[in-house]
Amino acid sequence: MIKKHRAFLKWAGGKFKLVDELANYLPTGERLVEPFVGAGSVFLNTDYPRYLLCDINQDLINLYNIVKERPVEYIAAAKKLFVDEMNQKEAYYRVRTDFNKSNDPFLRSVYFLYLNRHGFNGLCRYNRKGGFNVPFGSYKKPYFPEKEILAFSKKAQRAEFKCISYEKAFEQIRAGDVIYCDPPYAPLSTTASFTTYVGAGFSLDDQALLARYSRHMALEQRIPVVISNHDIPLTRELYRGAHLAKIQVQRNISQNGSGRNKVDELIALYDETYDPQDD
Repeated sequence: MIKKHRAFLKWAGGKFKLVDELANYLPTGERLVEPFVGAGSVFLNTDYPRYLLCDINQDLINLYNIVKERPVEYIAAAKKLFVDEMNQKEAYYRVRTDFNKSNDPFLRSVYFLYLNRHGFNGLCRYNRKGGFNVPFGSYKKPYFPEKEILAFSKKAQRAEFKCISYEKAFEQIRAGDVIYCDPPYAPLSTTASFTTYVGAGFSLDDQALLARYSRHMALEQRIPVVISNHDIPLTRELYRGAHLAKIQVQRNISQNGSGRNKVDELIALYDETYDPQDD
């Protein structure tokens, strides 16, 4: 059995539990392009010769480039914050304030990991002014992911990281690429809202536009695209004509983590057999 690699960041909607099934739907290619890289579980658990990994979160991309290029220096600096005296509410809010005031990419990257591991549920959330605003998580002993950082850095030698939108990521596509899209998921109900990672979030218009870009790639450029999302009537309509598969994943459905439920997820594959007549 091949050992799976965990991401070094905690991440809402991370694909670690799904990556084995997802891999069955990812075509072979010279380069995997991810317009929404997130914590990078798909990147870490696939084996493409090269990767283009994109996200609109500048802190995330800066962190990945630093871990790629300066892992030993980064680990030494970040590890100093994973001590008992820093696992206090006052210390957390002091670091969060310093993070929001700093413009130094290395320092922000060090603080980012600390905030990710000490903040509530590993959320990554910013206010309208761009300030990180996740509250303290009150964990007994946050884990310092040293071996995961080193594994990420080693794999990252095959990768290029870019802070660009999904639209710009699609403009980077070339022959031999495979695209995997893990966008912020469509809401399960009309009362649910998107998680705002950066800026104004991901609208229903964005969901439709992403589906349109994917159809275009399959039809006109013969580039396969895989998208994952909630399995709801909206997404089945958006991805009509693609190959659809349903898988189940266990999700936390309450803040304290005690409420867990199986949620249906949809995997849509656009490839050379995509039929626009189904639209």
